[in-house]
Formats: sequence, C-alpha cells, structure tokens
Amino acid sequence: MGFKGTLRPGLVQLRVLDFDATLNFYENILGLNKVCETKDGRICLKGYDEFDHHSVTLRKTDKAGLDFVAFKAADADTVEEIKDKVVKFGYKVDEVPANSDQPGFGKRYGWTICTGHRFEVYSEVEPAEQQPMLHNPDIWTKPPRGMRAQRMDHFLLYGPNIMEAERFCQEVFGMYVPEVCNLPDGNRLATWITSSNKPHDLAFVEYPEPGKLHHLGFYLQDWADVGNAADWIALNRLKLDIGPTRHAITRGLSIYFWEPSGNRIETYAGGYTAYPDHPQRVWDADQVGRGLFYYSGELIPSFLEVVT
Repeated sequence: MGFKGTLRPGLVQLRVLDFDATLNFYENILGLNKVCETKDGRICLKGYDEFDHHSVTLRKTDKAGLDFVAFKAADADTVEEIKDKVVKFGYKVDEVPANSDQPGFGKRYGWTICTGHRFEVYSEVEPAEQQPMLHNPDIWTKPPRGMRAQRMDHFLLYGPNIMEAERFCQEVFGMYVPEVCNLPDGNRLATWITSSNKPHDLAFVEYPEPGKLHHLGFYLQDWADVGNAADWIALNRLKLDIGPTRHAITRGLSIYFWEPSGNRIETYAGGYTAYPDHPQRVWDADQVGRGLFYYSGELIPSFLEVVT
C-alpha cells in the first residue's frame, strides 16, 4: 500500500526513575541495543530489526511517563505539509533543530494535541551502526537477547477528547481507523489508528486527565516469543499485569507488565492485516472486556486504572 502521510511511530522519549535497573531492563531483558548516551545523561536505544539511529530515549527524572512521541514521514516535503496541516488544524507548532536533543535526528516539528500529549514529526535520521544486513542478509547479525524485541511498535495514550485526536490523525497524518469502541451515546471510549498494514500504530482511550501513557508496545516474532517474555518476567520478578493472552481487538498475542520505573510495557506479536478500504470493526463498551482479553472475557481493574 502507498503511504500518504506518516510512515510509522519512530521515536519515543520516556521518563524513568531508577536508571540502572531500568536500563538493565531495556537492554538485557527486553533486548534493545544501547546506541549512545547524550551529554545530559539520556540513553538512546533501538531494536535489533530497526534501521534508524534509535527509537527509544530514556530520561531520568522523579516521575515516570512519556515526554513525547515522534512520527517519521517519507521526506522533507511531507514534513512541511504536515506542519502546515497542524497549524490549520489549530495547534501551535514549534521547531526542534537537528541534533539538538536526539543524536542522529534531523529537524523536527512539535506540538501538543487535545489529549495533552506532545507529538512530533520528522523525516531525516541517520542510519544505525547496528542494523539488519542488506546484501544476502542473515536473519540477524548477533543473537537477540532476552525477550528478543524486534522494534518499537505502538503505544496507547490516555487523555480527554479522543474523537478530536482521532480526527487529527486522519486529517493531518493521513492515518485511518481500523477499529473503535463506542459508548452507548455514540462517543468514543477507545480508538485504534494506523498509517500502514498494522492494526494500530497508536491508540487512545478517553480519560479525564491529560497526557497519560498506558503502555509502550514492542513487537515480537510469534506466540513462542510471547511465552519467552513471560519466562523473563518471572525470572526477573517483574510485576505482571495480564497475560500471556490474546486480544480480539487487533487479534494480537500479548503480555503486559511494568518495567522497573513503573511504565507499562506490552510485548506483542501477530495481529490482523489492515487496509484502508476495509470496513471498520466496532465494539460496544459493554463488550470491551472480551475485546481486550479474548480468553477470559473480563476486564482487569489495573489495566484500566494504572497509567503514568
């Protein structure tokens, strides 16, 4: 399929607390590769199957959560077009100079959407030194570690007025909405949004407090790798939220848990193939337990209530 706006989420910056334990988690348990450390002490990491310089930045602070998410566009012209659309939509845009805070990244534009989250867009980024082979490639150059996370895949954000956020992603980013969950009055409880064949690049849940992160998702190879992730959770005494389980929404194979700083992580495999011409899948709010947790069909309070 052709991309007409953003390609994918390409960069997130997380706030973390216990730097040593949290970095050990991302590097040795989740299996990301450390790329570099900035002058102000932030750590940049990437999945073994990612080509760009890095996709995850950790910033030490006293409160866990999300600083921003950045989306990659195909080229500089598309970035400028998106900036103009953001302004027309009604959000104030600022410019982040190249290599100012994220090593290897070109100019980025940023703004805050109605849910209280900072979004950014960019197109230029240096290639990673450690990346998949291109000529007669092996499946990997070094054996993946720990949970064997291939890439940063998606995120779920909590905040107010998600119907505006959904419209923004469609009108400005050129995304589409494969799946939604509606309240009895017809308003959105949740929405799953994508720019590609993935069932979601990001999702929103309606929530009164702005700027909250529910989880950051990393893609695994298959169901066996989800089970392997469960073994690593148990071995390292990480706090489990739910799983291994399956979603009916997105059809993903999943397990949720908290990393040492308290940010919820999902390791995820599978999912249906989405196309923009497919009919939208619609869930009623009273069926969302079955949609999220297909095997048990029941909601878990922590899954709805704990955010950072």
